[in-house]
Amino acid sequence: MPKPTHQILVCQSFRHKGEPKGVCFKQTDGFLQYLEEEILDRGLDILVTATGCLKACEEGPVLVVQPQNWWFKGVDSHDAIDAILDGIEDGEPNADYLMY
Repeated sequence: MPKPTHQILVCQSFRHKGEPKGVCFKQTDGFLQYLEEEILDRGLDILVTATGCLKACEEGPVLVVQPQNWWFKGVDSHDAIDAILDGIEDGEPNADYLMY
C-alpha cells in the first residue's frame, strides 16, 4: 500500500480512561464523516486520523495537516473544512484558521 500524500490529524479530545474532554470532541459531531466524504469527492490522497487530545483545547476544535505541520484552530464547520482542503489543494494554508 503506498503512503498517502497527506495525513490530517483530527483532535477528538480523548483522555485518561477514554473520557472525552475539552471542546474538540464536543464540537465535531459528524465532522469526520464530512471530512472523509469531501476528501473522496475531491479525489485527494489524504489519510484522516482521529487522535487523543492535542493539548490545544483553548483553540479547538483542532486539526493538523502533515507533512506540512499546519495547525488549524476553530475548525467547527463545513466551511472551515472546505477552506482547509482548498488550501491543501493550493499548497498554501488557509490563514483564517491557521494556528501557527
